[in-house]
Amino acid sequence: MAPVFPSLEPGTYARHPLHDPANHWPETNCHTDLFVEILHTLGREPVAGLGMTLAQDFEGDQFTFFKMATADLETLFGLDVQELSIFRPLVDHIDEQLARGRLVLIEVDAHYLPDTRGVTYKTDHSKTTIAVNRFERAPARLGYFHNAGYFEAEGADVEAMFGFGSVPQPVLPPYVEFVKVIGPGLTGAALRDAAVQRLAGHWARRPATNPIDAYRAALPRDLARLATEPPCSFHPYAFNTARQFGANIALAGAHLGWLAGTGIAGLSEAIDLCERMTTAAKTFQFLLARALARKRFDGLDPALETLARDYDRLIDEISKVFRFAASPETRAPVRAAS
Repeated sequence: MAPVFPSLEPGTYARHPLHDPANHWPETNCHTDLFVEILHTLGREPVAGLGMTLAQDFEGDQFTFFKMATADLETLFGLDVQELSIFRPLVDHIDEQLARGRLVLIEVDAHYLPDTRGVTYKTDHSKTTIAVNRFERAPARLGYFHNAGYFEAEGADVEAMFGFGSVPQPVLPPYVEFVKVIGPGLTGAALRDAAVQRLAGHWARRPATNPIDAYRAALPRDLARLATEPPCSFHPYAFNTARQFGANIALAGAHLGWLAGTGIAGLSEAIDLCERMTTAAKTFQFLLARALARKRFDGLDPALETLARDYDRLIDEISKVFRFAASPETRAPVRAAS
């Protein structure tokens, strides 16, 4: 089966600069990282599509798991992302979509992904999303985007991941999407103007209250729980709190930096604030780990207070530059059906 991008090889693949190991958060989350590299491979600038970062909130147990909005992917980059219904063996659907020149996005168990060696490969189980570029059944071979790069897997790992060959099909199929390229994407001033328009839409959806302050209010409860759990509980907690905020605000800064590069003036203070918060979120993650080890938590709230006030300043700066409304749109709460 011909790959979507025939020239890709793991050994020569050049990552997007957002995934430079020198960055504070060289990886963010599997979905956003995936589209950064897909767009990069298509020759489209993913930083233009990061306006969704302004809508991140604290959701009560985690910060929003931020993703590039499907409307942004279509409007800015000419990509149509659709759910793929799995009613035949998964590998049959993969073959069909690859033959049509479409990447296939699949939720898989990172236990079988060689690029997670030292983290989950052959040692632990974790749900993650990959984008299939190349697939062969016999011998089993897979070329895939994951996190910050492009990789290969083969043999029993691929069979276990997709449930074919010597491995029975799973009782429940995974969640799968496919990516259709429906246009060339925007460039130049048209891309900038559309990105600002999309940014305004995400601005209108931003949280009504400061998400850092909301997290501060929940932290004592979280600390009481974490103090009774094994040390391994810290890593998923930190991923969904400090890392999701820190990585998100880093991407917000990259987006604002890109807009400044297109000629939008007055963004330097907002960009600096994003950089400061990015660093502070990483520092807070270290403080949190040390506090849990020592069972002393007195230094955490002051660190979050500084972050929260910088967040307020960022919102003020963005509102001033773009002349966005100062208050977010009021949305009625969604209630469960009785």
